[in-house]
Amino acid sequence: MADKMSQISPPARRVSSAIDGWSIGAALIAGLVLLPIAAVVWMALFPTEPIWGHLLSTTLPRYMSNSLVLMAGVGALAATVGTVTAWLVVMYDFPGRRWLEWGLLLPLAVPAYVGAYALTDFLEYAGPVQTGLRAVMGWESARDYAFPEVRSRGAALLVLSASLFPYVYLMARAAFREQSGRTLEVARALGAGPVARFWRVGLPMARPAIAAGTAIVMMETINDFGVVEYFGVQTLTTGIFTVWLEMRNAGGAAQIACVILALVLALMTLEKLSRRRSRFFRLSRSDVPLTRTRLSGGQAALASLACLLPFAFGFVLPVGVLSHHAWVNAHAWIDPDLGRALWHTLATGGAAAVLTVLGALVLVYGVRLARATLPRLLLPVTTIGYAAPGAVLGVGILLPLAAFDHALADTWLAITGTDPGLILTGSAAAIVLAYMVRFFAIAQGAADAAMGRVAPSLPMAARALGRSPGATLRAIYLPLIRGSVGTALLLVFVDCVKELPATLLLRPFNYNTLATRVYEQASLERIGEAAPAALLVMLVGLGAVAILARTNR
Repeated sequence: MADKMSQISPPARRVSSAIDGWSIGAALIAGLVLLPIAAVVWMALFPTEPIWGHLLSTTLPRYMSNSLVLMAGVGALAATVGTVTAWLVVMYDFPGRRWLEWGLLLPLAVPAYVGAYALTDFLEYAGPVQTGLRAVMGWESARDYAFPEVRSRGAALLVLSASLFPYVYLMARAAFREQSGRTLEVARALGAGPVARFWRVGLPMARPAIAAGTAIVMMETINDFGVVEYFGVQTLTTGIFTVWLEMRNAGGAAQIACVILALVLALMTLEKLSRRRSRFFRLSRSDVPLTRTRLSGGQAALASLACLLPFAFGFVLPVGVLSHHAWVNAHAWIDPDLGRALWHTLATGGAAAVLTVLGALVLVYGVRLARATLPRLLLPVTTIGYAAPGAVLGVGILLPLAAFDHALADTWLAITGTDPGLILTGSAAAIVLAYMVRFFAIAQGAADAAMGRVAPSLPMAARALGRSPGATLRAIYLPLIRGSVGTALLLVFVDCVKELPATLLLRPFNYNTLATRVYEQASLERIGEAAPAALLVMLVGLGAVAILARTNR
């Protein structure tokens, strides 16, 4: 009996050490994701050149007020448009409903900064709108008529709302579709009209989903840099660029970044508190499915128009304007700089997507095997990177990474006598790391949900047959969750392609991606040269919309 126990115990110890290894790996990945946030807080608390008092008495109130106005305005408008359009396509049948149901997702493929460039080109003095007005009315110059200022805070609010309302629409549509037709029939029998059924039944039951979508919209609003910078609106995000790059004060930039983090955390807390007491349950498995009401006449026309306008403003307008410029400036398609920007985008986005998904798989699997409590506590915290704006992550990554890079170069120089240069900050490695931290929540959520759907008996059987944890992951989990892994890869890649603030802060000298090329060319008023890169970014975005449409049928 002792001989048998001695034969069994070494494999048991090896399995235990393997499990501990997975737990350590999970903790290290979680630490890597949280490190930039911790670095921002540290630099804000211990700045080398304190300027908080100066910021507080000069520019910070303006940054804060503009940011809050945009967050509130974009959140309210996007919530209204997304909720109303979702209610219409779920509850009613009208001309164009079938294709508008999916067409309302397409503005997600258009980055907000691309929409800003297209709107300005369309409405500016030399654009088709004002040119047509002068031709029709006989006006000769701008002194003959009044036209709203295109580059303004109001225009930024409209552009951001048109780009971001699909977040609310997607969640509200799912919430409305899950509601019981029996509930609405009871409301109708009690004399509630269409508006009353929306306000008293549909809207309260969908409020948690609408609140979650609105919170995402507001977080994306404060993350935006391209729109507000192009329209000359000074927000907290533009303040980070100003204080860091123009005033050369990293501590001040970190302090502004902490203000943004505080706003984001407050927003997340309010969103959770707003639905803390909201609980809705299905009372029966035999719920009556929803039956759409067919509209006709003026009501049908109004419903079609209500859904068509946000689709046209958020997708048709930017695609039409940029397609025109891309056609007129066909030579821009063969520009070598465009080819290099495309290659840089594919390389950084592809590397970040693969590393992010691999890291998420190791983290989630390690937490499932972990005997220690630390990895389990760190798992939900790693999602904060998705809420942190790209500019905040840029501050938290570049400065610590630059210090590590210099120390590494000095050590290598002392040992070998040769200077390797800046290996990490002098290459695209910093961009890849920022993408990983920024979008880790997407991959982690997909991996966690997919592994949760695998029956526990399967990995237990593999372990009983002597498979190691790594072999069990390869043989059991990966074949069963490959669909979710592929979706996570594509979604992370698409978000990497569209990311602008972090890329601008972390890119090496003379290194462009498609997003930064669009930004640079548009800043120089070269919309024609920016159009091909913008269309390529939108083409990648359409891939994300196709994935969302497939998973939300």
